[in-house]
Amino acid sequence: MIRVGIMGGSGYTGLELLRILTEHPEVEIRWVSSESYQGKTIEQYCPAWRGRKNRVFCSTAQAIQNGGVDLVFLALPHGSSMQFASQFLTQGVRVIDLGADFRLKNVSLYQKYYEIEHQALTWLTEAAYGIPEIYREEIRKARLVANPGCYPTSVLIPLYPLIREKVLEPTLVVDSKSGVTGAGKKPTENSHFGEVDENFKAYKVGNHRHLPEIKEQLKNLYQEEVSLIFTPHLLPLKRGILSTIYLNLKQELAEEELIAIWKKYYQNERWVRIYPLGSLPETKWVVGSNFCDLGLVKVDSKKVVIVSCIDNLTKGASGQAVQNMNLMFGLGEETALPSQVLYP
Repeated sequence: MIRVGIMGGSGYTGLELLRILTEHPEVEIRWVSSESYQGKTIEQYCPAWRGRKNRVFCSTAQAIQNGGVDLVFLALPHGSSMQFASQFLTQGVRVIDLGADFRLKNVSLYQKYYEIEHQALTWLTEAAYGIPEIYREEIRKARLVANPGCYPTSVLIPLYPLIREKVLEPTLVVDSKSGVTGAGKKPTENSHFGEVDENFKAYKVGNHRHLPEIKEQLKNLYQEEVSLIFTPHLLPLKRGILSTIYLNLKQELAEEELIAIWKKYYQNERWVRIYPLGSLPETKWVVGSNFCDLGLVKVDSKKVVIVSCIDNLTKGASGQAVQNMNLMFGLGEETALPSQVLYP
């Protein structure tokens, strides 16, 4: 059994981790921490857990003192993971960070966009970027995995095969829309019901924190600088991301040829579903699951529109984290991950 701890268990990603890991046949959850709700049971905090295996939230200090784990999931705000990751890693405990602290290799960009000094540079250099469909072998050997942002996951998975096959110009426009859980559980003025319901808006245009993450990964894949316009939007939904990607081909290719490239890379990938020509993904077909759905339309000889959909809390966060854990411990990659879609 893999003994795991979860830090930040009362947030959306922490609760999603609990939803998945509680059903994992090879995992023993040793402790779950929450500074805000320490001493309370999960059932008291979240009545959805009535009749299920109940646990008591411990404090961060108790979590560190308890130890006794093989892996820790850090479901914490940016800036918080660095200190705890270092503590656990030096004790020989593997770490999957669901926050942003180890995603960007460019420290100056991290400090610019997150407005905090990085305190764990030694570990930053060895962190594996956690999209299994792209970095599977690095993840298998990793002690520390930086779980990607939800928007980057929805963008990089559809682009990776086309970049590898050198059919894309390095000029992209990405138009992404997310449900409000992507903003986390702590309420802000912009995430209140009255601000979100019956509304649809762009936000943080040109300076969203996932922009440098996407650009850094695209540069790694292209092996050159990439021109990227990334515009996130907030949908009046709880869960789900739909990304629309506008791109130019280096040479004219038929839609069937582009689909064939996707299939070359993803036909054996459990969590990537490729839509047939004439249909496009929708958020309602992925919510609650670990799937990333892909579809495309060619609008003229060299211009293509890609649509991808994920559940931002599952494939965009906790599901992908468990997928990474399965890889790190040599388990079947699909173990315990949800394929059921919450429809209707």
